[in-house]
Amino acid sequence: MAAYDCDVLVIGAGIVGLSTARALTRAAPGMRVVVLEKEPAAARHQTGRNSGVIHSGIYYPPGSLKARFALQGSAEMVKFCTAHAIAHEVTGKLIVATERSELPRLHGLIQRGREHGLPVRELGPAQIAEYEPEVRGLAAIHVGTTGICDFGAVARQLGRLAEEDGARVVFGEEVTAIGRRPGRVAVRTAGGTVYRARALVNCAGLHCDRVARLAGDDPGMRIVPFRGEYYTLAPERAALVRGLVYPVPDPAFPFLGVHLTRGVDGSVHIGPNAVPALAREGYDWRTVRPAELAGTLAFPGSWRIARRHWRYGAGELHRSLSRGAFTDAVRRLLPAATAEDLVPSPAGVRAQAVLPDGTLVDDFLFAESPGMIHVLNAPSPAATASLPIGREVARRVTRLLGLPAREVGSEGAGE
Repeated sequence: MAAYDCDVLVIGAGIVGLSTARALTRAAPGMRVVVLEKEPAAARHQTGRNSGVIHSGIYYPPGSLKARFALQGSAEMVKFCTAHAIAHEVTGKLIVATERSELPRLHGLIQRGREHGLPVRELGPAQIAEYEPEVRGLAAIHVGTTGICDFGAVARQLGRLAEEDGARVVFGEEVTAIGRRPGRVAVRTAGGTVYRARALVNCAGLHCDRVARLAGDDPGMRIVPFRGEYYTLAPERAALVRGLVYPVPDPAFPFLGVHLTRGVDGSVHIGPNAVPALAREGYDWRTVRPAELAGTLAFPGSWRIARRHWRYGAGELHRSLSRGAFTDAVRRLLPAATAEDLVPSPAGVRAQAVLPDGTLVDDFLFAESPGMIHVLNAPSPAATASLPIGREVARRVTRLLGLPAREVGSEGAGE
C-alpha cells in the first residue's frame, strides 16, 4: 500500500464527483479517497450555474438511466436537503402547451408520467390560472414532485460528509498528465504534484473527454459545449410567476426550451437560450479559447449537428442576439412580460456528449477501462440524480478493485 497515495482519485468537485466520493467512503469504510479540483472551490461550473430544479423524471424514457436515477434522485434529494437544512421546496411545476400542435406531445408526457408513477394532473386554461394567474396556455399538466434547491450547497455538504469519513478534497489542482501501469494510476497536476492511486474516477464534466484521452482511452464521443443564457425578472415583477412553468419540449433536441423558474431565493429565472459556446467555460460571447474552439470545429459531429438542427439553432442564436426575440419566446407563456422586465443573469454551459455521427447522447454515459471509470455524459438531470449516480460509480469502482463493498442504501434523514 505504500506505493499508493490513496485508493481512488476522483477528478472533479462538482456534485457528481463529490457524491461519488461520499458514496465510496460509505460503501467501503476506510477507503482512501482524494478528489482533485482545478478551481479554488467546489461546484464552480455546471453544478453552481443551473436553474436549481429538482426534476421529477417525467421527460425520460422508461428504462433509461436518466429515468431511473431521476426518479430515485428527486426523492432522495428532498430528504438530503431536509436532513442537512439546505434550502429547498417541493413546488410542483406546470408543462404548458401554447399551440395545438403541441397537444399530442403534452398527452404523451401525461402517459409517460403515469408510467413512472408520478402525480400528474391534466389542466385546462382556467385550471392553469389557478396555479399561475399570468400564464396562458391551451392545456397543461401539473407534476407534483418537481422542486427546487441549492445544488451548490448540496455539493459542498457532500464534500464535507466525505471528508468526515476520511476523504480529502484538494482545490487548485488541475490534472495535466495521467499515466498507468497494471494496478496503478498516476496523475500529475499543473503544480507538479503527483498522486498515485489504485483507480481513477473521471467526473470532470466539461473536460471529461479530454481527461479520458489524457488517460489513453478513446471516449468515442466529444463534449460540445452549449451555453444556456438566462434572464431574471426584475424584482418588482417577480410576482408574475409563482413557481415553475415549462413549455412542451421538442423531442428532437435535448433542451427544454425557455422556461420560468422561481428559485429558493425568490428570484425568477427565465431561460435558458441554448447556443454553441466558444470555449468549454465560455459563459459569454467574449470568452473564446482558440484551441478548444478549433477542437470543436474539427470534430465531424459538430458539423453534423449543425446540418441536422440548423433551423432550431438559428432561432436560438436569434434570441441570443435580440432581447426582443427572447421576450417574444417568454411571452408565449407569460404575456405580461416585457423586454424591460428582463435583467441579464449569469449563464451556464452544458457539457453535451456528441457522437461522431452528430448524435446527441441522450442518456447518462459511463465507460470503464483498466483502473478507470469515466463519467462521459451527465448533463441535466444529473444534479437531481447525483446521489444514485454516485452510488452507481462507487459500485463500479469497488467491483473494479475487487473490494468487498457494504450495501449502501439511499441518503436519508440521520445519515
